[in-house]
Amino acid sequence: MYLAEVKGNVVATTKDKRLIGSKLLIVQPMSPGFEPYGNPVIAVDTVGAGFRDRVIVASGGSARVAISENTPVDAAIVAIIDSLEMY
Repeated sequence: MYLAEVKGNVVATTKDKRLIGSKLLIVQPMSPGFEPYGNPVIAVDTVGAGFRDRVIVASGGSARVAISENTPVDAAIVAIIDSLEMY
């Protein structure tokens, strides 16, 4: 899992039937200090995230389980961050 910030959305009227009804968002991976790194990715939203929300993203097999088994997903938003404390 990694931290990210929602930067935009993707509208795809034609998509795999297992993604019908899913919201697709563009997220920018962030460090724990919320500094951007890497390239933005498209993630399926499972929690109702919105623009500029800071979120936790699951990837790979964990993302598929967050949606449902055998869904073609590489990244899924699984939480909206309220606060973050580092020690």
